Order: sequence, then C-alpha cells, then structure tokens
Amino acid sequence: MSARQAQSATLAVTGAVSWRREGLRYKTNEVFLDVVEDVNLLVGATGNVLRCDVVGRILMKCHLSDMPELRLGLSDTPEDVTFHQCVNLGTYEAQQVVTFIPPDGEFELMKYRSADGISVPFKVMPVIKELGRTRMEANVTVKSLFGPKMFALSVVVLVPVPDNTAKAIIRVTTGKAKYDATKRAIVWKVRRFAGGTEHGLRAEVVLVSTTKEAKPWVRPPISMSFQLSQISC
Repeated sequence: MSARQAQSATLAVTGAVSWRREGLRYKTNEVFLDVVEDVNLLVGATGNVLRCDVVGRILMKCHLSDMPELRLGLSDTPEDVTFHQCVNLGTYEAQQVVTFIPPDGEFELMKYRSADGISVPFKVMPVIKELGRTRMEANVTVKSLFGPKMFALSVVVLVPVPDNTAKAIIRVTTGKAKYDATKRAIVWKVRRFAGGTEHGLRAEVVLVSTTKEAKPWVRPPISMSFQLSQISC
C-alpha cells in the first residue's frame, strides 16, 4: 500500500488526516486562491515566437472550520502536474476535478507546466544594428497584448550588449533604463505598463576598440520579467 493509499484509508476510517488538525473553528470561513505563472519565451530576431511554455503554481490560503472537502474544476488539463498530498488523486484521474481537504493556512495546492494554447501577454520587437567595430544601435519596442483596463507591474527588460561595451546613451518612452556592466545588458525598468499600449527603448552603444581580431558577437536573447494579476496564460 502506497503512502497516498494509506492516507485515504485512514481518512475513510477515522476522518483524520496528517496535514490538518481536528477541531478547527473560525468565526469567518475564508478561502483565497492565487495562480502564479512564469512564462518562458524564446523570440527570434524577427519577433517570431520560437518556443513558449508556462510553469504555474496554484497557491491557497484557507481558514475553514472542521474538516471541509473542497473541489476545484480546471478548464484545461495541464501537463506535468504535481499535487500537494491533500489532493485525492483517484478523483482527479477519473473526473479531472481537484478534490481535497486543505491544510490550515497557506500552502501550494499544485504545480504544472503547459505548452499548448498559450496567450503571450507581451510582444517584443527588437532591431539591433552593429555599426562598425565601435558602435551598436538597439531599438526595442514592447507591446502589451492584454486588456486596456489591466496593468503589468515591475516590468524589467534586459537587452544584452557586447562584452566590450564602454557606455550606452539611452532614451525610453516610459520608465528608466541604464547600462549594467555586471549583467552585460541594458536594464529597462517600467513600474506600471498599461494594457493595449506600446513603449520603446533606443540605445546607442559605444564599444571599446580592440587591436585583436574579435570573434563575432553572438547575440543572447532579450529577457523580460513582470507581474500581471487577473490573467492566466
């Protein structure tokens, strides 16, 4: 008998589970649920999506009396799912419904990965030009593809530059940007990015001239991080 089967047998006989103590009482019963998703996106030089997947977590906070059984329906069946031990795997496999007696307080209900039907919230359009051995020009446009009533917060775009960069003269239409030698990139930060809008970065990068024949610069991909509530990819 597996550990999950033993837990199910114990619950059936005694009503007790190892992850939740008995006799809990709350004046107000509350359940909070957050879906946190990380989008891994690889974009080609022309802006086309080469690879995209989402790694997500469902986080819960439960303040409920007694031993409640909760049911959570999923509109899609995600891949590579890992559940908290409280989830009834038999019900999920048979009905695609997540049934569980939750722990008290905060916990991670499940993790998952998905690569199908992903709606990318941003489009990044880079134009990089190498102007000889001592200059480079970068123009990056970022367009938000979600609704105009929504906002992405703490947006950070990293635009890689060559190792021999001396300085960068940067202009942005919103936020702040600077050259960070430790990251070998221009770091563009936008505190609040509205949906249905686009903003741009233009940078003239000055390179240190070298006497040795340098290897051609292999451009790393542009990376981006952000927080976006009330939307699921």
